[in-house]
Amino acid sequence: MVAPAEQRIPFVFNSPHSGRIYPAAFLEASKLDEKTIRRSEDTFVDELFASVVPLGAPLMRAHFPRAWLDVNREPYELDPRMFDGDLPSYANVRSLRVAGGLGTIARVVSENVEIYAEPIPVALGLHRIETVYKPYHETLRQTLAATHERFGYCVLVDCHSMPSSVRTLPGRARADIVLGDRYGTSCAPGISEAAYSILSDAGYAVARNKPYAGGFITEHYGRPSRGLHALQIEINRGLYMNERTLQPNAGYDRLAADLARFAAALSSLPDAALYPLPEAAE
Repeated sequence: MVAPAEQRIPFVFNSPHSGRIYPAAFLEASKLDEKTIRRSEDTFVDELFASVVPLGAPLMRAHFPRAWLDVNREPYELDPRMFDGDLPSYANVRSLRVAGGLGTIARVVSENVEIYAEPIPVALGLHRIETVYKPYHETLRQTLAATHERFGYCVLVDCHSMPSSVRTLPGRARADIVLGDRYGTSCAPGISEAAYSILSDAGYAVARNKPYAGGFITEHYGRPSRGLHALQIEINRGLYMNERTLQPNAGYDRLAADLARFAAALSSLPDAALYPLPEAAE
């Protein structure tokens, strides 16, 4: 967590897939080289949004990689094919994300590239969930609750990146940015509409909800009727980095500056529509 000296706006930014610290034991258990295993990483996303901290918003970021543990999943979305031993009965083994190899403990990176050379012990996966996943979400939950209590409402912006090969807009090779609000259910319409306008006016090709409508974090924490709003933002990696070398490209500085202006403009929205909805009359 990178926190401002004083939180001045009711926004919390989160970068759950930007971790770049790969445990040595994990790399030894993987059959992939160090560059291939980073294909699912949201490289530099936390740094691109660093401007929100001096703006007065907390920025939560993962240091561990998504390929090791994905906190944008249910706590126990687990694929029995990748474990040595029986999973607990409460594990969700049938979700679409598990079927795609991208559960809480991922089986693959990128386009179905298997991570592990052999099945891993069930206890190892459960240990990651108990010691890292749950504390991460507890910290996020407490931060959102404190923000909500202080300001009367809270907006979570969940920050991600997507491969430049993703096709999103009819007649175009790709979108620059995809906004996800779970088809209007995770935040007030004014938030996603304002985000779309701000980014479009800055010259970006913006799509909404397709192909990314928001993951577990957006769905789980977005409760607009209670004044808890969640919006996911996916940024095309080609805008700011060389996806082969994993180094910033010439567009990095422009994007970082535009995201700083985006955060400032979004956090200046009138707050009347963002408070919890009034209780219905008896």
